[in-house]
Amino acid sequence: MQKILLAEDDPNLGDLLKDYLELKGKFDVTLCTDGDEAISQFKKNNYDLCIFDVMMPKKDGFSVGREIRKTNNTVPIIFATAKSMMEDKTEAFELGGDDYITKPFRVEELLLRINALLKRSVRDKEEEVVADKFEIGDYFFDYTSQQISYKGQMQKLSTKEAELLRLLCLKKNDVLTREEALLKIWHDDNYFTGRSMDVFLSKLRKYLKEDSKVEIVNVHGKGYKLLVS
Repeated sequence: MQKILLAEDDPNLGDLLKDYLELKGKFDVTLCTDGDEAISQFKKNNYDLCIFDVMMPKKDGFSVGREIRKTNNTVPIIFATAKSMMEDKTEAFELGGDDYITKPFRVEELLLRINALLKRSVRDKEEEVVADKFEIGDYFFDYTSQQISYKGQMQKLSTKEAELLRLLCLKKNDVLTREEALLKIWHDDNYFTGRSMDVFLSKLRKYLKEDSKVEIVNVHGKGYKLLVS
């Protein structure tokens, strides 16, 4: 049974969400009523997903999420708030949130979002387990050490470069959508992160230019493709 950490200071809404997710979603739900309690519970247990109300006593949801991201970059986090300002949504994703839902919301919609994130999380974990070394034409890419080797020459990659090249390798000769890359690596798909990714793609093309059989191409309106002939 997958475990969810739910932090909601409204006792009526908290109990409603807990009961619904346990009954309909078949989840094991831990309910907290303030930010400090949420952090304490997270440190004591392993959770598959977190849902944090933004406006909570002691520590707000954003502070809780920020604290968790210092030690855990993978657990999916959904922020729930009555605020709908773009600044709040931006902050939610910039600190590493995976989704954002505005109150009032239907519990059915929340369950759909939870299931989508958990499926993506499981898929990501499976990919991480099975794939960390890749042959790219005459290049050899070791994701763990963040290095590309070519005829005895080594090129050290930054973390973002390694993550982006790994996604391209996993989709070799297939399209890696721009949105997927941005959300998986930067947890956001706004204009500025998009421009940042373009810089990293240029660097990867430079690193791989010695082998004419290897090319990273733009797929108009969709994303990118690592072609290896």
